[in-house]
Amino acid sequence: MATRTPVEKKVSWATAAAYLSSTGILAILATVQDDARLLSWMPDALSPFALALVPTTITFAAGWRTRYTPPRAPAPEEG
Repeated sequence: MATRTPVEKKVSWATAAAYLSSTGILAILATVQDDARLLSWMPDALSPFALALVPTTITFAAGWRTRYTPPRAPAPEEG
């Protein structure tokens, strides 16, 4: 019988951080959609890559900051 491996807290926190930061970026962009001065200083070809760095950085920071979950000891085999 296969045992389920629990999701490590680092993964859960990084996933939540990616979701929240992406949602925040989309909310900000929706707010300033008619006023493009937020990214007007940046070349058009560069702005998607710069925007992608924000959730990536937040996700990295959440994964780095969260404590490591030690693995469980395997169950003793009968026999």
